[in-house]
Amino acid sequence: MAPLAAEADDASELGRFLPDLDPATLVEGADGFGALREDVPVAPVLRNGETVAWAFLTSDFAGTTGYSGKPIHVVAAIDDDAVVTGAALVEHSEPIVLVGIPESKMRGVIAGYAGLDLKAEAAESGTAHDLDIISGATVTVMVIDDSLVRGGLKVARALGLGGLSPVAQAGPARTLRPGDGTVEDWQTLAGDGSLRGLTLDVGQVNRAFEETGDERAARRPEPGPPEETFIDMRAALVSVPTIGRSLLGENEYANLQGWLKEGEHAILVAGRGRYSFKGSGYVRGGIFDRIHLVQGDSSVRFRDRDHRRLGEIAADGAPSFTELDLFRIPADSGFDPAEPWRLQLLVQRAVGAVEKTFVTYDLGYRLPERYLAPLAPAPQINAPDEEAAAKAALWQRIWRDKTPEIAGLAVMLTVLTGAFFFQMQITAHPRAYLWFRMSFLTVTLVFLGWYANAQLSVVNLMALAGSLRSGFTWDAFLMDPLVFIQWFAVAAALIFWGRGAYCGWLCPFGALQELTNRVARLLKVPQWTLPWGLHERLWPVKYMIFLGLFGVSLASMPMAETLAEVEPFKTAIILKFVRDWPFVVFAVVLLVIGLFVERFYCRYLCPLGAALAIPARMRMFDWLKRYRECGSPCQTCAHECPVQAIHPTGEINPNECVNCLHCQVLYQSDAKCPVIIRQLKRRAKDRAAQEADGGALERLVGPRTAGKETH
Repeated sequence: MAPLAAEADDASELGRFLPDLDPATLVEGADGFGALREDVPVAPVLRNGETVAWAFLTSDFAGTTGYSGKPIHVVAAIDDDAVVTGAALVEHSEPIVLVGIPESKMRGVIAGYAGLDLKAEAAESGTAHDLDIISGATVTVMVIDDSLVRGGLKVARALGLGGLSPVAQAGPARTLRPGDGTVEDWQTLAGDGSLRGLTLDVGQVNRAFEETGDERAARRPEPGPPEETFIDMRAALVSVPTIGRSLLGENEYANLQGWLKEGEHAILVAGRGRYSFKGSGYVRGGIFDRIHLVQGDSSVRFRDRDHRRLGEIAADGAPSFTELDLFRIPADSGFDPAEPWRLQLLVQRAVGAVEKTFVTYDLGYRLPERYLAPLAPAPQINAPDEEAAAKAALWQRIWRDKTPEIAGLAVMLTVLTGAFFFQMQITAHPRAYLWFRMSFLTVTLVFLGWYANAQLSVVNLMALAGSLRSGFTWDAFLMDPLVFIQWFAVAAALIFWGRGAYCGWLCPFGALQELTNRVARLLKVPQWTLPWGLHERLWPVKYMIFLGLFGVSLASMPMAETLAEVEPFKTAIILKFVRDWPFVVFAVVLLVIGLFVERFYCRYLCPLGAALAIPARMRMFDWLKRYRECGSPCQTCAHECPVQAIHPTGEINPNECVNCLHCQVLYQSDAKCPVIIRQLKRRAKDRAAQEADGGALERLVGPRTAGKETH
C-alpha cells in the first residue's frame, strides 16, 4: 500500500480520517492515498501508484451543519471526469443516526452517490439528481446531499476536473512559472495531476451504447470480456518545462521547443488498448476526428500538420503504450494553459454499411498550481457570504418542498387556537366535543407524527442550549420547518395556556397514549387511579430526568442524546416501531401501562413535558373556569381529570395540566356538576313555586270573574 496522506494543515481534517479509511471504499481497486496537496485540501487516491481520483472531506468545502449543529463529515472521491467514484460517512453527531436510524442505512445512501456526475450538477445548480430520502432522517440526508454536491463542485472547479472552470476571482491572470523546470518520474507526475488519464473497459463502452437507446448499436457489442481494457489514454501539457523535460527527455523537449512558435502549446497523448484515439481517418482527411480539445466555449481540432509521433516516454517508471503522439495547439486558438481544459474522446461503432453511432468521454485536465505564477491569494473555501447564501438556499428549498405539510400544520394551529379562545362554546356539548378531541388527536398522531415526523423532543432543547453556548445560528433549526413552527407556537402557547397546548394536543406520542387508552376503556380494561400521595411524589421524577439530561449535555452532547432515549418518541413515532427490540419493548411497555393509567409516561417520565412546565409558570392568563365549590366539597373534576392534575382542594396544577378541557365539559354539565345540578333544581323549584302561586291566584280570581259575568 502506498504511504498514507500526511497530516493536513490546521484548516483541514482530511488527514485525520484517511489513515482509518480503506481507499477501495472510494475507488474500486484503489490501494492507497498520496500526500495532501498544499493548495487545495485534497489527497490523490492511488491504484498501483497512479492517481485515479481525488479524495476530499465535505466539511472542508461546505460549512452546512446537521441537526446537531455540528458538521457531518463525509469523505468522497472525484475522478478526472468530475464524477463521484465513492463516498463514506466518517464522523457525525446526528442524534437520529446515533440512536434512531441504523447507521448502515445512512451509509448505504451515501454510497449511492457513486456515479454522480458533477458536470450535470453544475449545469442544473445541484438539482440534476434524485434525492434518496430516509424516513425520519430527512434533514440529515439533505445536509449530506448539500455538502457532497457543493463540496464536490468546489473540488472539481479547483482542480479543473471534467473541464469545470473555477468561479472567476478578482486578481491578476495566471501565467506559467518561468524557468527550465526539473525532471520528475512517472509516479510523481501522475500523483500531482501533471499527467491525467481516462481508462475504459469493454463493459463500460457496451453499456454506454446500450444507454443511447440505439438498438442497432446495442446489437453489435464490442467482443471480449467486460473487464478487458478498451482504451487507457493519458494526456499532459508538455509545453510546461518540468512536464515536457520529464516525459520527452532533454533532446525531444529541445525539438519540441523548436517546433512550437510564440504563444503555442503542445500536449502529449498516449494510449493503449484495443481502441485507437487516432484512428485512420486523419490519413485521408488530415483531421484527427476521434479527439479534440475543449476549453470553455472554445474547441481545438488537430490536423496532421499539428501532429508528431513520439518514440518513447523518458520518465522513469513509465508503462508502455502503443500510441504516443504530440499535438500542437495553435496560438490563435485562445488556449490558456492556466485554465482547465478537457480532451474529448469520440468512441464510434458501425451500425450499418456506412453509418456509425458515437458516444463521447472527457479526460479533464488542469495544470497543477506549482507550475503557475503569480500566485493569487488562495480562494476562501468557506467564504462567509457564500456559505450563508448556500445555507439559506438549502433551508428555503426544504421549506418549499414541505409546503403541503406546513399548510396542514397551519390549519391545525388555527383550529386549536380557535378552540382555546372559544372553549366554553366547544365544550357545551360533551359528545360533540369528544368527537372533536379524538379527531384532532388522530390527525396529530397520523399526520404530524407518523407522516410528517414532526415530534418535538428534549433533544431539540439541548441542541438549542449547545448552540447558544457555541455561537447561535438559525441554520440547524430552520432545516425542519414543522419542528421550527411548532416551537414558535409552543413559545406563544406557554404565555397563554401553559404546556398543555402542546402536551395535550400536538404531541404525537401523547396522542397515541390517549387514543390507545380510549380503546382500552371501550374494551372495559380497568383503570387504575394512583393514591394522591404516591401520585404527587411521582411528579418530580420527570423533572429530575430533564435536569439530569441537561447537566449531561453540558459535558457531552452525544452522551446526552443517547440518554435521551428515555423518550420513546423515535421508536414509536419517527421509526414506527421498526427498530432494535430493546427500544420497541421499552415503548410498548409504556403504552401498555398507559392502557391502565392514562398518559402514564406524560405524568411521570417525560423530560420534554418537564422542560415545558418550568417556563409555563409565567403564563399570563387563567382560562379554565372554576366554582367556589370546586374541591370543597365537590371532587367531580378531581376524580375525572385524565392526568390527576387537580388537587383535592380544587386547584388545578398548571405544571401537570394538559389542557384537555374535560373540566370545562364538567363545568357546564347538567348531569355531573353539583353546582349546575343545584342551580337547575333551584330554578325548577322556583318555577314550580311560581306555577303553584299562579294556580292559586287563578282559583281565587276565577269565581269572582265568573260571578260578575253572570250578574
